[in-house]
Amino acid sequence: MKERNFTGYNAKLKENARMLRKNMTKQERHLWYDFLRNYPVKFYRQRSIDWYIVDFYCSAAKLVIEIDGSQHYTKDGIEYDEIRTEILEQYELQVIRFTNTEIDRNFICVCDEIDQIVKERIYGNTNK
Repeated sequence: MKERNFTGYNAKLKENARMLRKNMTKQERHLWYDFLRNYPVKFYRQRSIDWYIVDFYCSAAKLVIEIDGSQHYTKDGIEYDEIRTEILEQYELQVIRFTNTEIDRNFICVCDEIDQIVKERIYGNTNK
């Protein structure tokens, strides 16, 4: 029987996830330290789900946030991300993606979008 909130956590990726937490990109560090770390709903960074390590994960909102660098926009990168997203969605997770440029140039808008999505997924449609 599948546990209701099972997220596909994969302990075999624990060391890789730990290494990625220690070596976050500039944009990942910015989003983590300047927004998600103290967000009122718990987020995890570099969390393993199935055979993947996602950048950020919120179990309460069933939300994955990915910060994409240029490697994600090659043919292989796009195909890999599509497969990865399909697998993550099987856990009833919503995957949202932001580019490094969006983090660098529109940080407040990125944070506002994340906040709105979290609230909608936890509390239903919210009026601003």
